[in-house]
Amino acid sequence: MLPGFLASLARWALGCPLACLTAVADVRDAAAVAQAVDAAIERFGRIDVPFNNAGICAYGLAHELTEPECDAMLDINLKGAWIVARHVIPHMIAAERGVIVNNSSIAGLRGMARLSHYAASKWGLTGLTKSWAIELAPHNIRVVSIHPTGVDTPLNDGLAQMEGLTTIEVAERSAGNLLPVPWIEPSDVAEAIRFLVSDRARYMTGTTFVIDAGLLTR
Repeated sequence: MLPGFLASLARWALGCPLACLTAVADVRDAAAVAQAVDAAIERFGRIDVPFNNAGICAYGLAHELTEPECDAMLDINLKGAWIVARHVIPHMIAAERGVIVNNSSIAGLRGMARLSHYAASKWGLTGLTKSWAIELAPHNIRVVSIHPTGVDTPLNDGLAQMEGLTTIEVAERSAGNLLPVPWIEPSDVAEAIRFLVSDRARYMTGTTFVIDAGLLTR
């Protein structure tokens, strides 16, 4: 995430009834993640809701992918979530509370051509979610995964550039939603997360929460 964006987020937060602590770190860097987590604990005293949202996406047939391309996909999308959780979970266990949200994908519930490495990383998040839910339930910690269809974010711009297409063309080709929309909005994902971490979802854990505009029904 760009430092400029983090700075604008911090400025925005100043106008809200909350505090905002920003950090720049690569989720593959365990030391940097540990430093960010320690800073959050020192500032706020606890971490209630880790949201594993860091991720990348790129196309490639399985037999044409390079090893560095495959490693980057798995290390950022999957191992990065584990690195974050590894540093946050002890604090959550000590507090006997909290909800971990893993941002998987519809690709974490199906196969996708030219995205096998991406799908593998997202299926991995589904497995982590269900396994952590079992491990952490005795500590009153819930773990859920969300599975959105394509979301209207700058990630689409990069995919479109790689394919020589418009963002709409990439979204429609990749997703094929049942409802007549090329993608969903970040606010749709945010509202789903707000629900999942609230007391209204207090008995939901190990859950795969789908926000797919009907895609998986096809």
